[in-house]
Amino acid sequence: MQHNSGEYRAGFACFVGRPNAGKSTLTNAIVGQKIAITSPKPQTTRHTVRGVVHRPDSQLVLVDTPGLHRPRTLLGERLNDLVRATWSEVDVIGLCLPADEEIGRGDRFISGEIAELKATLVAVVTKTDLVDRATLAKRLLAVQELGEFADIVPVSAVSGEQVQTLVDVMINHMPRSPQLYPDDMLTDEPEQVLMAELIREAALDGVRDELPHSIAVLVEEVLPEDGLTRIYADIYVERSSQKAIVLGHQASRLKEVGTRARREIEDLIGGRVYLDLHVRVAKDWQRDPKQLRRLGF
Repeated sequence: MQHNSGEYRAGFACFVGRPNAGKSTLTNAIVGQKIAITSPKPQTTRHTVRGVVHRPDSQLVLVDTPGLHRPRTLLGERLNDLVRATWSEVDVIGLCLPADEEIGRGDRFISGEIAELKATLVAVVTKTDLVDRATLAKRLLAVQELGEFADIVPVSAVSGEQVQTLVDVMINHMPRSPQLYPDDMLTDEPEQVLMAELIREAALDGVRDELPHSIAVLVEEVLPEDGLTRIYADIYVERSSQKAIVLGHQASRLKEVGTRARREIEDLIGGRVYLDLHVRVAKDWQRDPKQLRRLGF
C-alpha cells in the first residue's frame, strides 16, 4: 500500500530520566512485545533501536541513549559530545519523571541539559498507578514549573493507562517523512532478555513451591561505566503476600537472589556488575493479557 508521502510521519524518540524512572517498562508497553533479535542498524542513527511502533500513517522509532544517566555526569560534569550527538539526532525526547517521587536534583539536571537541544521535549509522568489523584495533580504542577515542555503526559506502563495517548502525542511531534523501517521490524536486546531470565531463575530458586510462576522480571536499565555495568531491574509478583516471600526476612532472600544473579550476569557479560533489584506488585498480571505483553510474554 502506498503511503501518501505528504501525510506520513516518522522519526526517532528516546526516553531519558534517572534510573528507575520507568523508561524500559514504558518502552516495552509502547512496543507491546519484546522480541529478542537485534536488527541490522540503519545508517540514520548510531544507537540501538529498542522498538518500532508501526501505524498506517506513521512510524515511531524508540532508541537508546548510551551514557546518559551516569551518576558522575549528574554531578555536574558536562555531557560528552557523543551523548549530545545522540540526543541531537532524535526528534522527540520524553523526560520520564515517576509520579511516586518528588522531583529531585537529578531530574532538574537532566531537564536543564535537554532544554538546549532542538528536539521536541515531552514530560512523561510515569507510574501513575502508584499514586492517588491529588498526588498526581501536585506532581503535574511541579513538572509544569520544571521546564518548557511541548506536552505533559501522565501514564502507567503497568496498567496501560494513557500509553496510546503518549504514542499519539509523540507521533504528532514527528516530522513528515518516508517510512524508516520495514513493517515487520520490532527489536530488543537479547542480552537484556538473558539478564532478566537469570534474575528470574535466581528469584524462583527456593520459592518454587510457594510461587511457581508468578514472577516476571523486567530489566529497566543497563548503564555501562568504566569497568562496571550498573543494572536496574524489577521483579514483578501478583500480590503483596508474594512480595513478602520474595523479599524474605529483612530482605535476606532478595539479597541472596541479587548476589547469585549478579555473579551469573558477570559471567554472561564478562565484567563487574552492580545489580539494583526491586520487587513490585502488578495485580493478577498472569490473567491480564495487556500486562503479560508489557512484561514480555
